[in-house]
Amino acid sequence: MNTAVCDRAYEAGPARPFLTLPGFHPGFGTTLKLEALNPSGSIKVKTAREMLTAAERQGLLRAGDALIESTSGNLGIALAMICAAKGYRITLVTDPNTQAQSVRHMRALGAEVVVVDRRDANGGYLQTRIDLIRERLRTTPGLVWLNQYRNPANARAHRRDTMAEILEGFGVPDWLFVGVGSSGTLMGCLGAVREHRLPTRVVAVDAQGSITFGGEGASRHLPGLGSSRRPELFHDDGTFEKVRVSERDTVRTCRRVALRYGLLTGASTGTALHAVTLLGDRVEPGGRVLVIAPDSGERYLDTVYDDDWVARTLGAGALADRAPRPRGRAGAPLRGEALHG
Repeated sequence: MNTAVCDRAYEAGPARPFLTLPGFHPGFGTTLKLEALNPSGSIKVKTAREMLTAAERQGLLRAGDALIESTSGNLGIALAMICAAKGYRITLVTDPNTQAQSVRHMRALGAEVVVVDRRDANGGYLQTRIDLIRERLRTTPGLVWLNQYRNPANARAHRRDTMAEILEGFGVPDWLFVGVGSSGTLMGCLGAVREHRLPTRVVAVDAQGSITFGGEGASRHLPGLGSSRRPELFHDDGTFEKVRVSERDTVRTCRRVALRYGLLTGASTGTALHAVTLLGDRVEPGGRVLVIAPDSGERYLDTVYDDDWVARTLGAGALADRAPRPRGRAGAPLRGEALHG
């Protein structure tokens, strides 16, 4: 595909739908920004496109070059799509938590997919993935690593595109809930909030067991959010809220939304929605709450929405639709961990 045509094809602009969940919280409206309607099926097409075009502008990538990147699924699919269209070879390094469907998707687009299976010192796989990438870089001359965890183009894509879509299609949110993986979406949105001096309160949402907000790591089973190694992009200056959510509450929230609204949300979206219930008492009545929904639930049919997987991995208690409905501003806090500052 001609490079200019490819760049236009993967522009992020057209996919801007917003969906409100009536009554998700009784005191205010809760709206999802549905990123699953982007060409790759997730918000990561913006990250992939910006990192690739930045590398091209800097002369780091030329026709026929080979790339390597670490991914939990969505970025890998987005990169594989664009690399196929532009003629780049790509190796994607992932781990057993990545959905099998996502691995098949990446391979179908021509990517080499390497699945590491050794946990790192913090109970995850990220450092193991990065160690493999560094070994490949050492032994493969000319191989390019875009490195989503420290690449400023990752955050720039969301500072420019994601927040522009929010302001144009939704307006200024009172509260914005953003899941944290590589932290590019979070840091980009924060940058735009500061640049435009918006009154928006930003909430960073992570999985329990992740070390991004500090503390000890623990094993996790769902891809997308969380890290066993703090991304270099992440900078905590105390201007945003931080919430950790257990995987059990993530699964239960996803399933409750599916049964109540007929909408399959991905794990990251379920995690962020549970954070809304945790902080709901702090949102002013009638406030405008926006949750970035990075992908859809179709990629989680073998995990989040599979009874056997949930019972085997998280326990039978995660199966029931027991995620409590918010009790209003005077209700008791729900399960989870809210961190301040």
